[in-house]
Amino acid sequence: FFSFSTMDEESKPMEHQIQAPRVAFQYCTGCQWGMRAGWMAQELLKTFEKEIGEVALQPSKEGGIFRVWATNGDAATLLWDRKTEGRFPEVKELKQKLRDFIAPDKNLGHSDVKPAPTGDGGSAEAN
Repeated sequence: FFSFSTMDEESKPMEHQIQAPRVAFQYCTGCQWGMRAGWMAQELLKTFEKEIGEVALQPSKEGGIFRVWATNGDAATLLWDRKTEGRFPEVKELKQKLRDFIAPDKNLGHSDVKPAPTGDGGSAEAN
């Protein structure tokens, strides 16, 4: 049997206390986007393990919703709205947007690498 009374104060779960910065994923349950939200949350936690204080998954009955919010103290920003953008975010995009909001000087490694210019104004991809 596990009891919180046997834990020291520091390791008890926080009750009604939000840890900042906080990232919240709102997702449509009818669309079954919970796994996508959980996976993206895990990716952000892995990259920002020292910067993020809390991640929340917020199931919603609102059809088609997939929003990602970031809160830091009194400041909040909508990082992504699937309906506005017309698509889901790439994890790289979310990492960059979150970084810009909570840790602008953080290097994201390969997620910050931009494609090399080709010199002809076109894409580096082969035609």
